Amino acid sequence: MDQNKAKVLVIVEGGKTDVRLMHKLFDIYGINQNHVIVSYNTNIYVLYGQMFSEGHPEDYDILSVLKSREKDPAKKKIFDDLYSDILLIFDLDPHDPQFSKEKIEEMVTYFTESSDMGKLYLNYPMVEAFYHMKTIPDPYYESYIVSMEELLKKEYKMRVHRENRNHSYEKFAVDRTECNLVIHQNISKGFFLLGKSPSRNELPDTAQILETQLKQIKNQSALSVLCTCVFYIPEYNPHLIEED
Repeated sequence: MDQNKAKVLVIVEGGKTDVRLMHKLFDIYGINQNHVIVSYNTNIYVLYGQMFSEGHPEDYDILSVLKSREKDPAKKKIFDDLYSDILLIFDLDPHDPQFSKEKIEEMVTYFTESSDMGKLYLNYPMVEAFYHMKTIPDPYYESYIVSMEELLKKEYKMRVHRENRNHSYEKFAVDRTECNLVIHQNISKGFFLLGKSPSRNELPDTAQILETQLKQIKNQSALSVLCTCVFYIPEYNPHLIEED
């Protein structure tokens, strides 16, 4: 990404937690000026229905699809601008009635390039995974999983609030040092799930992470807590998360 020319559109699923997290990250790392955050206000499986149901997602322009759903005339204009990159940040939500292994695999395979069709970042099971640490760093983070039963009962968000440090999202990862630690822990856990040692010069393969998570859902009715949207920060500039 040419950072001098970058104008990045960031599509997030929800209108609150997702937006606040991305604003926090962009502010802390000083890249908020060239990132535009817009909430899609529905989940990834609705997007699948709009672009993939007929089997030809390449026939659709992602900006036109997003614009067609936007009811706010002021926000519609956002999709008329030109962007160097498009990010799509969504939750896996495996408990959603529309979820299927085939749908999510197709989307992850398609949305791989931010400067073309867009790049998809999945959070497991949802964006609240960023806040699911009792301390920073949390020595037990690699072991955290969430059961399908918890998700179906809509108990996961309450669990995160209960287990989050200070029980407050606002007080969590309040500066660059703490954000660095959270990002490094999610990168390390990504490699851990793949059975690989962390690499200083690369990030874990997100398509492989998805396959690992899908197997865990099938075999254990559970999946590992992981926030992959934070991978974007070192992808944008790996020096941003270097230790002082």
